[in-house]
Amino acid sequence: MSKDRAAAYRPRFGATVTDSGIRFAAWSGAAERMWVSIFSADGKAETDRLELQRESDGVFVLSVPGLPEGTCYGFRADGRYAPDEGFWFDPDKLLVDPYAGRIDRAYRYDARLAAARGQGVDTAQLMPKAVATALQSAPSAPPAFRHGGLIYEVPVRAFSMAHPDVAKRLRGTIRALAEPVVIEHLLKLGVSAVELMPVTAAMDERHLPRLGLTNAWGYNPVSFMALDPRLAPDGIDDLRATTTALHEAGIGVILDLVFNHTAESDEIGPTLSLRGLDNRAYYREAVDDPGRYANDTGTGNTLACDHPAAQQLVLDSLRHFVVHAGVDGFRFDLAPVLGRVGGEFRADAPLLQAMRNDPIIGDRILIAEPWDIGHNGYRLGGFSKEFLEWNDRYRDDVRRFWRGDRGMVGALATRLAGSSDIFGAGAGTRTVNFIAAHDGMTLADVARYERKHNEANGEHNHDGHNENFSWNNGVEGESRDPDIVADRARDARAMLATLFASRGAIMLTAGDEFGRSQRGNNNAYAQDNDLTWLDWAERDTALEDFVAGLSRLRREVPALAELDFFAAVPRDGAVPDVEWLTEAGRPMTDANWHEPDRHRLTMLLGKGAASGGRLAVMINGTRREANFALPARTAFDWLPATNGPKPSGGCLAVPVRSVAFAIERPLADSQGDQP
Repeated sequence: MSKDRAAAYRPRFGATVTDSGIRFAAWSGAAERMWVSIFSADGKAETDRLELQRESDGVFVLSVPGLPEGTCYGFRADGRYAPDEGFWFDPDKLLVDPYAGRIDRAYRYDARLAAARGQGVDTAQLMPKAVATALQSAPSAPPAFRHGGLIYEVPVRAFSMAHPDVAKRLRGTIRALAEPVVIEHLLKLGVSAVELMPVTAAMDERHLPRLGLTNAWGYNPVSFMALDPRLAPDGIDDLRATTTALHEAGIGVILDLVFNHTAESDEIGPTLSLRGLDNRAYYREAVDDPGRYANDTGTGNTLACDHPAAQQLVLDSLRHFVVHAGVDGFRFDLAPVLGRVGGEFRADAPLLQAMRNDPIIGDRILIAEPWDIGHNGYRLGGFSKEFLEWNDRYRDDVRRFWRGDRGMVGALATRLAGSSDIFGAGAGTRTVNFIAAHDGMTLADVARYERKHNEANGEHNHDGHNENFSWNNGVEGESRDPDIVADRARDARAMLATLFASRGAIMLTAGDEFGRSQRGNNNAYAQDNDLTWLDWAERDTALEDFVAGLSRLRREVPALAELDFFAAVPRDGAVPDVEWLTEAGRPMTDANWHEPDRHRLTMLLGKGAASGGRLAVMINGTRREANFALPARTAFDWLPATNGPKPSGGCLAVPVRSVAFAIERPLADSQGDQP
């Protein structure tokens, strides 16, 4: 991104601080009148209410001389009030500016925010105030993340709340990620980019307060630009400073953003911003019923991403984070919503095309969560070539293989090779491989719990997915049996090794590198407590070192992270890109691929090392140790690629339910490596 491109970002709406005062601008295609309410510095007293002037195309504008930076404000709008027809105008509702770059406090749910018009409830005292801010630009640079790298998913608050080496004032905040002890940990793991779970200001769902719970994940936003003050007390300055520190360490920053719904929820939800400004423009209506919302998100409403006003808001929000924070890319929650036109998903939808072609956004990393719950909402592989995609097929197939399901060896090989059955229409894979993410069981819990245990969420264990493709190794939940503990540790290492041996980008959720558990809760969105806070003091450092070793191998053997699909025949007479072998070292036959109980496989990569040697990834999914034969080549010898015994007699003994790596070295090199 050039400085000229950053200078070209001048959003039309919001509060613009000028030398003479503040210019306020908002959009509504249906409002009849609009005001800006000015508040005292503490946000409590409304000191003035000034009417904006309507211009063309639904734009309302007012320049107020003499107002300083830091002024607290909110909007009010008036017009038809007919909820059954989709009109919700009510001047008693203070509305947060959707273009606000900062708010003065966190959102808190209150039933009075949903009061009907005419009930005499002015919501000003219940709402945060937008803060007029002159925003600084971030340093301009290409994205630090490159496809094929390691993405580290971070729940910002839970990540550092219990970190003993992070200053107490920084725990649970974005700035904690800039602390030297955190950056040292990220570098140890070889993280290419952190993916921050939502950091924009969000509100608790209305059922949580009465349960004594709070939304710990942030997937319930109100406005799309202002950061949550609990995570970023200094607003976007915190994000910019943290991004700069991570960039200096060679680590990129990806924001997980929610543009599919807002916390205004369904027809009985609170009026906070978009609903009060122009409900029918910003939200999709149910078919033939403008008084009800389309609910492709499962949260009560769905953003109308085929409407120009919503598109403009989304694009300006993305530009905001690139220009003012310098982030490297974005992950889009329930991304098919962004591509729905008239309710149907299109990969060439106007908003998706605008992202790809935008001079500020176009070179950023774009990652789609390729499903929502609407009609034909499962779109894995359906986004354009510019988008990476979360691959839940990878997650499920790898779990099923290690669970011991029959007939999974072919699916495992396909996932290791980049999922050409899903992404094969392009030149290379666009997969983001993962075994565990924020929603679902932790990686350690996959081998500890056969069933979900979500009782703490207050929904009688009805929430969360019932099928997790998980297992418990004989006992449900915690166990002190040393054999069970060892089996679970072995399974976790096997899944991690599989992940790091897979082509395409890979994603690891923070804490899975050292065995974090949520005690079987697979939907811990409302657990802002020690269930989700990472336990740094009790982490499994041996497992952490194991993961660091896998990451180091992945960086040293580029073939593991490449994006090209394996060639069917050798390129230019060279060794094949890949050979699939049985444990006996023989090529897999069609009959081998279809053996229902086959759980052993060798992936032999032709470009294993700069010296020309190959890399063997030997997978033993059985409960018996197995000798894997390694094919010999003149002038080469096999050595362990990670800590482990040296192959002997052309074979390597691979322990039960584990993955082993061996690499070919020229004989002179391998003899020099020996004591």
